[in-house]
Amino acid sequence: MPEPMIPDQERLAACARDIADAGRDLGARGWTPATSSNFSMRYDADHVAVTISGRDKGRLGLDDIMLVDLKGAAVATQARPSAETLLHVQMYRRDPTIGAVLHTHSLNQTVASRLYAGTGLIRFSGFELQKAITGYTTHESELDLPVFPNTQDMPELVERVDAWLDSGKPLHGYLIDGHGIYTWGRTMAEAKRHLEAFEFLLAADLELRRLSR
Repeated sequence: MPEPMIPDQERLAACARDIADAGRDLGARGWTPATSSNFSMRYDADHVAVTISGRDKGRLGLDDIMLVDLKGAAVATQARPSAETLLHVQMYRRDPTIGAVLHTHSLNQTVASRLYAGTGLIRFSGFELQKAITGYTTHESELDLPVFPNTQDMPELVERVDAWLDSGKPLHGYLIDGHGIYTWGRTMAEAKRHLEAFEFLLAADLELRRLSR
């Protein structure tokens, strides 16, 4: 029987500080209302530091972060991770270079998810800020942000994301209908850059729709 994993407290605290810093920043922007949202960072090859369920993401402290394995099971704690933790660990399993995953609920993200739920996709083209997404070097490209149906069945959502990735299409983030956005990066800084870029692109798209009425 394998020995139980004992977390390195300094390493876990370092992850918690980075997650809390991101939470304060994103909370101040109004992107984490009413204890919504969840954040995570890779702890090591087999574990992830993630926010504990129900905490105010704009006021996170070191005790609001816990450790899970890549199946989403709690490690060395009785705390309960977010019900959406499976969507975080899925990305760490699929891509060992991913270092942070961010999920927020801004107004733009939520409204856009409702508007585009029918088509299942938002396609950005011609926006200079597409270049903020890793791998995009010109505005003369197409950047797709899928919109998956909302459900409390996390394994079903995991299957939808897996199906998208298995089809070989690029994926740097996705919306869930009436819910919010998930995006990620190799570092917390890259994940935040992706989140800010998608937020701007969604706001621009919504404004163009409003002005074109």
